[in-house]
Amino acid sequence: MEKFGKSQSIARTEDLRLLTGHGRYVDDITPEGALFLHVLRSPVAHATITELDLSAARELDGVLLVATAQDLHDYGITEGLSCVTVKNRDGSTAANPKHPILAEEKVLWVGQPVAMIVAETPEAAKDAAELIGFDYDELPAQMALARGDTDLHAEAPGNLAIDYLLGREAETHAAFAEAAHVVRAEVADNRVHVASLEPRGCFAEWKDDRIHLAVNGQGVWGPKRELGRLMGLEDTQVHVTTPDVGGGFGMKAKLYPEYVMAAYAARFLDRPVRWMSDRTEAMLSDNGARDLTHDVALAFDADHNLIGYHVKTKSNLGAFNSNFGQLIQTYLFGRVLMGVYDCQNALLEVEGYYTNTTPTDAYRGAGRPEANYLLERGMDYAARELGVDGWELRRKNFIKPDQFPYKTVTDELYDVGEFSRLLDRVAETADRPGFAARRAESEARGKLRGMGLCYYIESILGDPSEGAKVEFLEDGSVNIYVGTQSNGQGHETVYATFLSDQTGIPMDRIRVIQGDSDLIAQGGGTGGSRSVTTQSNATLAVVGTILTAFTGYLADKMGVDEGDISFDDEAFRIKGSNAAPTMQDVAEMAREDGREDLLMHEARATLPGRSYPNGAHVAEVEVDPDTGHTQVVAYTVVDDFGNLINPMLAMGQVHGGVAQGLGQALIENVTYDEDGQLLTASFMDYAMPRASDMPFVGFTAEPVPSTANPMGMKGCGEAGTVGSMASTANAVLDALWSRGVRRADMPLTPLRVWEMLEDADTAQ
Repeated sequence: MEKFGKSQSIARTEDLRLLTGHGRYVDDITPEGALFLHVLRSPVAHATITELDLSAARELDGVLLVATAQDLHDYGITEGLSCVTVKNRDGSTAANPKHPILAEEKVLWVGQPVAMIVAETPEAAKDAAELIGFDYDELPAQMALARGDTDLHAEAPGNLAIDYLLGREAETHAAFAEAAHVVRAEVADNRVHVASLEPRGCFAEWKDDRIHLAVNGQGVWGPKRELGRLMGLEDTQVHVTTPDVGGGFGMKAKLYPEYVMAAYAARFLDRPVRWMSDRTEAMLSDNGARDLTHDVALAFDADHNLIGYHVKTKSNLGAFNSNFGQLIQTYLFGRVLMGVYDCQNALLEVEGYYTNTTPTDAYRGAGRPEANYLLERGMDYAARELGVDGWELRRKNFIKPDQFPYKTVTDELYDVGEFSRLLDRVAETADRPGFAARRAESEARGKLRGMGLCYYIESILGDPSEGAKVEFLEDGSVNIYVGTQSNGQGHETVYATFLSDQTGIPMDRIRVIQGDSDLIAQGGGTGGSRSVTTQSNATLAVVGTILTAFTGYLADKMGVDEGDISFDDEAFRIKGSNAAPTMQDVAEMAREDGREDLLMHEARATLPGRSYPNGAHVAEVEVDPDTGHTQVVAYTVVDDFGNLINPMLAMGQVHGGVAQGLGQALIENVTYDEDGQLLTASFMDYAMPRASDMPFVGFTAEPVPSTANPMGMKGCGEAGTVGSMASTANAVLDALWSRGVRRADMPLTPLRVWEMLEDADTAQ
């Protein structure tokens, strides 16, 4: 990284294409003459289906197919969507009821697919849906995170799906028994909707005894396996591609029912079929996120050392297990259960419940935002109850640099960390010493000012292995095939930059190819902040393969020993010769010599360990007590992402993540009524952060290079969200504390903040 020009901020090369309307998104590339898929969805949260009459819909002009679950069964599609399950505390497997493509016998949430219609026009498909005779006997909606009186699934009595335990149970209870101080709190983590800029969509076509599914997802190999399983097709009969994608955030990682419907219809009708969600449809059918309630307890000794941590969580899984739904609050939350603190007595207990709501799954951070939010809210409450400075309470309990590598209570091996150094840096950049004067100035204007801190840590998730393939073309350009999948993060720029740095091939001669299961044998897609570290590691491996092959070829061609040839990241140097051929020069020589075997190189590599990005977020807010309106007036981030390929793109990832975290903390909230009706089904009702809600986000990189990969990198894609929720909520509570408010849960909307102030005034 020491070479001039490396690790520089380079503008994203793909932006010109994307921002001038030349992006190729899934709805831009549907085949000519593709039919339109429309989905009839349940209007009620819980009911037994008594009639599903398709006759009138099937007679409508322009309608080619109307189908229910029974039609899918008759065609051989009988299995449900797959998911990952966890083990209960008694060793049994958590509940796993069938999640059908179309509703079978019952409907379980408003928006569940009931029937599918394929027609020549979208208008005909929607008209046909109106003609379907759908009758049902409504059942009580189960909305509480508690044992219900009506079971949604026979496999989950009382609707309890998960009874999970992680950590040191006996030791944690013992620590609380001997603690000098115990701090307890209730903390809620509200449900949010992902609301990607581009809603979900796909098209499918059946050609040459193969299904081709184009989908705006997060990786082609998971959907390829799942679609083949559900349709009973061989691996070679399934081709999945992903074009440009306008945001994924974990929500687009899985295979959804609509994609199976499109594939079934394309094969059944032998015509291409397209589907694109509208915004309300997305809010009804996209996986939800968060939706947790916690009882948290922290135990301290007389010197305020943290000696015990106990979390009891109730998690809303929705009506079915989604792909990773069971993992979020259990295994993934547990990866960073104790955060950056030196405490080995920790216990996580989770009850996961089925409710008559949309299933929940991963959303930017997948368990780590939830864990860091709870822990950092707990540390803030603890500092207030103990009467000590929250920053110093954190510092006192940090894992110290000489304790690394550090094995956590949940068996994570943190390789490096200098948390106090970053805390000092953020105190300086956020001007903590000047806060008292700023608070006094706000008070003089009748406003309440607060500062909130969150010190977070992430555990980078996903498959640690990845592959890369480099192809030298006749015109002197190079293709690099990658196994990850860009959803707008700037991968095309980053991967081309990294390959250019390692090989000397000009960036503008490198084309990044992704998202095609025919061109790339396997890959892990995007998710868990894995992409750049795993893909760069694979790129290093394939560059090593090229160097070995090219060195041997040059040695033979020039009659020298291989040991006399070196490569300096720009050209090959041959001892005793002025010749300095570049990689492209060597590829051209090989082509002229008929050595086609030297023009394509492929390698896979596995990271030896996870990386653990960490950092400090400081939010500063001003609250109007007359209206409850909260404005984030300053926001400061100091992150340890290890070595960076492109600092500007890392900063962009932080900015986007902070926006999503502030949105949840201040205004976003999915709301259902007691009957399971979604009350926030459009942007008229679901608030999204606007430019006016966002402060300038100050970003500083304070790298402590990782030892878990040869590049010294740490993932950065989700860190902005992981740190921003707690810092913002802590800042609002800090602002309200002097007025007697003792609990502040997200979303901290003007109405909720005003009510908290009114309730506090009434209680005094």
